[in-house]
Amino acid sequence: MSDTPSAPPPLDRWPGRTYVPGVMECSIQRACKGRPREFDVDEALSAALRVFWTKGYEGASLTDLTAAMGITRPSLYAAFGNKESLFRKALDLYEREKLAYIGEALKAPTSREVAERLLRGALQMHTSDCEPRGCMRVISSVSCSPEAESIREELMVRRRSSQQALCERMRRARDEGDLGPDVDVDGLCNYLGAILQGMSVQAGSGATKEQLHSLVDTSLAMWPGK
Repeated sequence: MSDTPSAPPPLDRWPGRTYVPGVMECSIQRACKGRPREFDVDEALSAALRVFWTKGYEGASLTDLTAAMGITRPSLYAAFGNKESLFRKALDLYEREKLAYIGEALKAPTSREVAERLLRGALQMHTSDCEPRGCMRVISSVSCSPEAESIREELMVRRRSSQQALCERMRRARDEGDLGPDVDVDGLCNYLGAILQGMSVQAGSGATKEQLHSLVDTSLAMWPGK
């Protein structure tokens, strides 16, 4: 037997031990800690929403957005991605907070009440002194150029989803006898959608609350259901 002591096994083979070079360990710790954000993400997103709502997607420049959000461009990219990604996040917030009345309207017991809640919910939003005039989805979709086709498509997909939910509700109303059997549900929903979009455009063009209120009353007077 040799008197020469055997070399100890490498550190990475000691039970329960993991070898991490000191330099690597320091680098990992620094990377994990990072630099804390110096702004409130939710407040910044709310500010971006108002810019997009007022100016549309293409009308809102990065300078407009960073100024309203109170952050630099690198901070915007780090927290939200690019402008397109920021717009989608702002659109999610808009639908979650400002269009919540749509989901509630679809729960109404009759087709006429569904229509009334949709129209009066839109009226309230469009005439609020605390919010920009018009619908953010409409404002952004009508102002999109071919260069922003992905945004236009995103808005169209969301609009189709909302329209589909409305048509499903109206088909149920027809099946329940609330609407007559000969009512064209798709045509009725397109009519209601046109009224809602028209209200948005008129509100953005300076229509008064009284004028929009009259439009809502006239539309409801023509409604074919209960």
